Amino acid sequence: MSLQFTCTNSFIQPHQFKSLNSISALQFKVPEISGVIKKNKSNGFCCRSSGGQEEDYYLLDAPVSAGDGFSFSGGKYADGSSPADDWFKQGKMVKAYLPSGSGEKAKDPIFGLKFASSSQASDDVFRWFCIESGSADKPTVVLIHGFPSQAYSYRKVVPVLSKDYHVIAFDWLGFGFSEKPQPNYGFDYTMEEYVSSLKSLIDELVTDKVSLVVQGYFAPVVVKYASDNQEKINDLILLNPPITAKHANLPSTLSIFSNFLLGEIFSQDPLRASDKALTSCGPYKMKEDDAMVYRRPYLTSGSSGFALNAISRSMKKQLKAYVEQTRNTLMNENWKVRTTVCWGQRDRWLNSDGVEDFCKASNHKLVELPMVTSLLLTNSDNLIAVLSMKPFLFNLILPAGHHVQEDSGEELGTVIAGLLSRRRRD
Repeated sequence: MSLQFTCTNSFIQPHQFKSLNSISALQFKVPEISGVIKKNKSNGFCCRSSGGQEEDYYLLDAPVSAGDGFSFSGGKYADGSSPADDWFKQGKMVKAYLPSGSGEKAKDPIFGLKFASSSQASDDVFRWFCIESGSADKPTVVLIHGFPSQAYSYRKVVPVLSKDYHVIAFDWLGFGFSEKPQPNYGFDYTMEEYVSSLKSLIDELVTDKVSLVVQGYFAPVVVKYASDNQEKINDLILLNPPITAKHANLPSTLSIFSNFLLGEIFSQDPLRASDKALTSCGPYKMKEDDAMVYRRPYLTSGSSGFALNAISRSMKKQLKAYVEQTRNTLMNENWKVRTTVCWGQRDRWLNSDGVEDFCKASNHKLVELPMVTSLLLTNSDNLIAVLSMKPFLFNLILPAGHHVQEDSGEELGTVIAGLLSRRRRD
């Protein structure tokens, strides 16, 4: 079978082959060789087999009206909206944190050309994408995603918690649907900036005390914020945080984004930046509908890749110091925030043995709690609970990977609800 390409103006339409036994069976021909040129109403590039039916095209990045196919915006075309569109409609944009710098527009460092609006900092205040669920009259829980991820990772946790709590999840600057300014133009993606911007966002979202849930490599940022604002925090729940000396280096899957040239290239690849980063760290198997949401930011603009590259560089430089600061904070006698560490045992990036070592280093006895019902947990036959006798510090180990909320979303929601309800009863 050979392929013939038709070139018009803007879109590619590959044929949906009915029989394809191997990749080697394909022979590609450029338009000049095939000699097939066709004008059509869709004004796009098209690709079809020489023996295929002309009306049986498979469309790529075409308008919905053109038919079934795949979009560079990250969704499979159908009669309705894509999963990414549906998720975006559930949220809202919240203004918080002032851009730094002179306000100069971001430009290409080589040619001096101005970047598109998606890479520019706001003229006034940054826009954050937030999901809100549950009654505002109930206690507030803020769910904070890890690196690299999105608020979408908590989609299974939010419905469980929103029955009894006011739940908020947001995308960090540089991720998901939040703004992604070009580095050095209003936001440099340093961990200090993330601490400051988190304070600004929480002050904008919540007036009373709040409970925080944070996953992965952004945990040190949240612990630093909490240590500076203990009077604002009810509970702090850490999901697979880097808290030992062994956790102070980024895994190769993430550190590669910080490399010179190669990192800049890979950070623009949606499969590496979203799919591989989310699935290489544990047992999580990504469904295509979920992949559409995670890929969308990288498919619609290069600003997501620029931000990922900058964040990776900052993490690589600063993570060790912030992990040490996190350890010191959680072990300090002046730490008064009740803190829970939930750990997915199948984390391929962070070793759970280090968590047990951290609890032992606090010089408090560890007690195994097989009676998990005492913590109001359900469906937790595989849950191992280890309790430090030090007040305010618990350690829970879940049969999941690094992204606990992806592997055990509903169960994690039940765990969080049980832990928070203890405070309400106390």
